[in-house]
Amino acid sequence: MLAVEKVTLNYETTLVGCETLPVFGWIIRSALRNVVQRSWRLQLATSTQFDELLYDSGDIHDDRSNNIALPDIVCAPSTRYYVRVKITDNHGQASDWSPEASFISGLSAAAWQGDFISAETPQEKDVSKGTLLRHDFSLPQTNDIVCAVVHASALGLYQLWINGEKVGGDELAPGWTSYHHHLLYQTWDVTERLRRGDNTIGAMVGAGWYKGDMSFNRYRNYYGEQTGFICHLVVTLRDGSQQVIASGADWQASDSAILFSEIYDGEIYDARREQRGWCEPGFDARGWRAVSVLAADRAVLQPQTACPVREIERLAPWSLFTTPKGETVLDFGQNLSGWVEFKVRGAEGDNVSLRHFEVLDAEGNVYLANLRTAKQRIDYTLRGGEEERYHPHFTFQGFRYVMIERWPGTPKLDDFVAVVLHSAMAPTGSIETSNAELNQLHHNILWGLKGNFVDIPTDCPQRDERLGWTGDAQIFCRTASYLMQTDTFFAKWLADLAHDQTAEGGVPHVIPDILTGKCDNDRFLSHGRTHSSAAWADAAVINPWTLYLMYGDTQTLARQYGSMKAWVEFMRANAVDNMWSWKLQFGDWVALDAREGSYFGATPNELTCMAYYALSTQLLAKSAKVLGHVEDAERYEELHASIVDSFHREFFTPNGRLAARTQTAHILALYFQLVPEAYRERTVQTLLTLLEEQDGHLVTGFVGTPYFCHALSENGQADAAWKLLMKDDFPSWLYQVKAGATTIWEHWDGVKPDGTMWSPDMNSFNHYAYGAIGEWLYRAAAGINTQEDAPGFKRSVLYPIPGGNLAWLKARYASVYGDISVHWTQEGAQESQTITLEVEIPANTRSTLVLDRAHTLLEADGLDFTPVAEGYRAEVGSGRYRVVFLR
Repeated sequence: MLAVEKVTLNYETTLVGCETLPVFGWIIRSALRNVVQRSWRLQLATSTQFDELLYDSGDIHDDRSNNIALPDIVCAPSTRYYVRVKITDNHGQASDWSPEASFISGLSAAAWQGDFISAETPQEKDVSKGTLLRHDFSLPQTNDIVCAVVHASALGLYQLWINGEKVGGDELAPGWTSYHHHLLYQTWDVTERLRRGDNTIGAMVGAGWYKGDMSFNRYRNYYGEQTGFICHLVVTLRDGSQQVIASGADWQASDSAILFSEIYDGEIYDARREQRGWCEPGFDARGWRAVSVLAADRAVLQPQTACPVREIERLAPWSLFTTPKGETVLDFGQNLSGWVEFKVRGAEGDNVSLRHFEVLDAEGNVYLANLRTAKQRIDYTLRGGEEERYHPHFTFQGFRYVMIERWPGTPKLDDFVAVVLHSAMAPTGSIETSNAELNQLHHNILWGLKGNFVDIPTDCPQRDERLGWTGDAQIFCRTASYLMQTDTFFAKWLADLAHDQTAEGGVPHVIPDILTGKCDNDRFLSHGRTHSSAAWADAAVINPWTLYLMYGDTQTLARQYGSMKAWVEFMRANAVDNMWSWKLQFGDWVALDAREGSYFGATPNELTCMAYYALSTQLLAKSAKVLGHVEDAERYEELHASIVDSFHREFFTPNGRLAARTQTAHILALYFQLVPEAYRERTVQTLLTLLEEQDGHLVTGFVGTPYFCHALSENGQADAAWKLLMKDDFPSWLYQVKAGATTIWEHWDGVKPDGTMWSPDMNSFNHYAYGAIGEWLYRAAAGINTQEDAPGFKRSVLYPIPGGNLAWLKARYASVYGDISVHWTQEGAQESQTITLEVEIPANTRSTLVLDRAHTLLEADGLDFTPVAEGYRAEVGSGRYRVVFLR
């Protein structure tokens, strides 16, 4: 049977606040092999009956089932739309209509009737309390409410409430953006929340990233000195009329029970100050004050259509214990980002105080030094009497452990639960193997993503930093996009990257950029050294290209193209014979071959800069070609060739030796295709020698580590790549696993073999950068890859490389076309192995299936294999296949 299983909208299952039509896609289900779509028909309507169509494509005869853009169609604002699809295939089958997908249209900036209002005064610029805003309104008693849609945002963080209930599951809304250019608003259908007659709408507002105390420099008020709130509620009645309720001078304001709330330092809450019923009709608000109307720019409002921060899961504590120093500690068994929710009983004025942290010290006591100045403390004062439940509102913590500093009575395990918060992204990747430590590594990589994808890709979630470092986001982007559907997440962040670029095209080290102009006393970042470091700034090019590869996303590629081009032109403007530099280069950051006491690895900055210059220029040329910018494509192809030629002349001796004798230099030269073909084997052998000199261990940092295994496996050294991955003593990925890590560490030796800590100055235990090895697990070990000329896995390459002494590996990736799965087993000695390979390829896609180093086919399952240098290869249509071969 042929069926359209799911319709997607910008790769999501539902969208809210769309100001333009999304691109559409669908996943096809069929039990047959070699299924190709022959035609499709898409309808768009305002009801699930599809009786009044806004659009009907008719039968379109082609095989596209993703990234389909409709003609320009004008949608009414604040309206829910429904989409459905049906198809035919090459086997003569026709599907029924798909389940409908829906989206709610947004509100253009010019259409907002609300003002930004505040409960704060300019004199409270150094205050981080919570405030309340409320407004009573009435709806007709005699007319039914057909639908109600509300759009809202804030300067700061907010929660929206209607008639006593919080609207939606979003947390930390509206998130963190370059607020002066790009402020997200949220949209909800609140039809079921409203009633005939009296209603009340309210908002709780906090400082957040907007005016709170931020960065390791601990400045505040980066974007403004007063919190603000704006909303626009549209109620459509049965007779077709609409009523708009908008924020304005007629609203009322008060302080909340939140005495203090900030991202790094936590929250102070006094339950005795709660005003019960504050957002319900009939509340006595005579003691409330007037709001102030802010002169904030509504033109920057843009919709957040998907991917809000939400509660994703809840974890019960593993244990409650007392440390050797007598500290009472909860262990949740997992390093995470979020907060603790608790229930408590006590007298009025009793206090709860919790301190969140990541690790215990060598003696088993609480270790707080690596938090630096971040307090990560929750203080709660009881109102007394009945059982009370609480969790924070405008902060989040990075932690595995919680020290209970104060508690009325005796705390019990079931008094607590850890609430995991991160951006809501659909899980897409899974890997399981016969090796428990490798499985834990994959777990740690995934939880590194969860802990740091809290609205922006942060470097760490616990200390006084939590910034969107571009280098970390760049090297982890491909791994992240295997693990979860990250297109929406990264596209939003990349918009801010473009906004925060310098006039010359330089790319800040962190996005949103709160370092420029605020680092005068920083030993690294003073004197304007807050932008344009190789491998960091290249996120401007690498990340949009990665989204194109993984999802076929040409919309983000087109939107970011000007930013991509500006970055490459910045490098060109600062280059002499294609060698460029800028004020501060991080190089192979925290590599183990750095000089004692230095963060900077031994690989020369000149090489790193030129290598990434070549890569970004090459990807820009490819992007130009995809987007139809023919002249740009030719120009940047020529520039890329020139850079490669300069790299050869600068870094290779006449007899083929790479002048920089570091692991990372050889990795970059090989992986970025910068080695003259005549010298490739010598370069590979030198890399193996450098590895052997370290007893088979890596000494690479942020730049070299992500590509190490790729550089080996792509150059005939797959066994060496597996051997490197499976190392379990320091330094290695599995060393952290054996040390009990549940996320990826910032340093290979965050905890040293003797239990002591790396310097507390910069020692996060949830820092995903080295988790970029996950890309190799999916692309090489499992062998799931896409082709550049048919991105989004429309044409995949399945080229798994069994190894690592594993008995088996199972992997699955939910592509935009459907699930791709690989399951291999290996039996026998290294010199003679039997490999059994089972794969699944989604309908309406094809794959190139490569059998690694195969010399004899035992079972081909009807496939037509051809001998090639890699082993055997076959072109395969959709379906499930089982192949057995010897290698």
